[in-house]
Amino acid sequence: MTDKKSSATPKGELSIRVLAMPESTNPAGDIFGGWVLSQMDIAGGIVTKKFSKGRTVTIAVNSMTFLKPVLVGDTLCCYVDILKVGTTSIKVNIETWVARQYEEEREKVTEGVFTYVAVCPNRKPRAIEEKCKVKCI
Repeated sequence: MTDKKSSATPKGELSIRVLAMPESTNPAGDIFGGWVLSQMDIAGGIVTKKFSKGRTVTIAVNSMTFLKPVLVGDTLCCYVDILKVGTTSIKVNIETWVARQYEEEREKVTEGVFTYVAVCPNRKPRAIEEKCKVKCI
């Protein structure tokens, strides 16, 4: 981990913004990594659902890198960038940035690649172009 702030800008669409609260801390007092991962998964789901015009489910967290801790009071922002669209799947890169309390600059704290699959109401994969009213794969 470094103390140097990133001057880069987030890649992708801002999907969610949430305040990190004390109930989500680990024994060291930092925000629990699982909570951050869940926020990233929600953010990816919002974007892939909108893109595919229907329900999507997470099938893989292909990679995940924690760069810096998230602290209580940080505003966590998840940015989603679509990397690849297959017949039924969408692979996205999710960057998580924080605005620390009382600071103006943002810092990138995590990044991950997630894969989602478009599904019908019966939970079977569907082609992304299909609305899935009749036919499912």
